[in-house]
Amino acid sequence: MHQHIFITRICAFADSTLFKSGGNMKTRAIGITLAVCFLAVATAFSQDAMMGTWKLNETKSKFAKGATKNNTVVYEAAGDSVKVTTDGSDKDGKLTHSDWTGKFDAKDYPVTGDSNSDARSYKKLDDRHFDFEVKNGGKVTTIGHIMVSADGKTRTVRTEATDSAGKKISSTAVYDKQ
Repeated sequence: MHQHIFITRICAFADSTLFKSGGNMKTRAIGITLAVCFLAVATAFSQDAMMGTWKLNETKSKFAKGATKNNTVVYEAAGDSVKVTTDGSDKDGKLTHSDWTGKFDAKDYPVTGDSNSDARSYKKLDDRHFDFEVKNGGKVTTIGHIMVSADGKTRTVRTEATDSAGKKISSTAVYDKQ
């Protein structure tokens, strides 16, 4: 919302000040350049709140017995896609690492480095809410919902999965932005 107001004010300034007839062409060019720069900055700040590095806050999290813990999750731009890198530990304390690159368009994209999944999809519901599915061999093994707090400092991930014994398990992981 604040980005929209900011962009509206920049555009109104540009319209009322820079595009009046007469005046110095160099001043207009500088003004237009500044307006475009401000617009680019505002657009960058309005990008997905999930972007960046997130560290697990174990004291606020609740994991089902046998659940994998992602200690660090990094969301970064990869061209017109997003790369998600997770580092954590499995139920036996063995270190885990996986990479996923794709779009938040609810389509499956491959996962590498995870022996329990081969594809993942994310669906962006709005700037702070996302749903996702984890698959292995075409079968959904985990579904989840991600919510980023309004201040952008906390990310909560709720998951429902089926463990290796076929039992349904639920977990809530809370992450702090770094």
